[in-house]
Amino acid sequence: MPKSDTPAAADRNTPVRPLEARDKAAWLPLFKAYIEFYKATVADDVIDETFARLLSGTQGFHIGLVAVDTNDNPIGLAHVLFHRSTWAKTWYCYLEDLFVSPDIRARGVGRDLIEAVYREADLRGATRTYWSTQEFNYRARGLYDQVATKSPFLQYRR
Repeated sequence: MPKSDTPAAADRNTPVRPLEARDKAAWLPLFKAYIEFYKATVADDVIDETFARLLSGTQGFHIGLVAVDTNDNPIGLAHVLFHRSTWAKTWYCYLEDLFVSPDIRARGVGRDLIEAVYREADLRGATRTYWSTQEFNYRARGLYDQVATKSPFLQYRR
């Protein structure tokens, strides 16, 4: 039987849970690999501060989610920021970082992380969940095209 781009239901439903302090040793290589994928650098003190923010879990701040294997070891991460909008009375949910260990990609883990982010957004009454990626990230964009609608907006930076 040919392998499909969409994982079978039996391959999916990876457990996703909130990031915990005990996860730092497993989270750190995932986050650094994510940074490296985008050919960026982030100072160690900023990474430490990011981890602390992810653990705080309060509205208006980041939350961290991790997909875990059968031994409860993180194999993927999602970093989410809830913020207010000038266009709504509700919260918006920004999926800032999403990364799955390269050796287990195409097994539904990324989708499971996005679905967990959607659940968190719904729990907080967020009326928009959004993210961005670089144009060359074709593999991830294939998934994103299945679970969201591409925005016509371009991003500008200073």
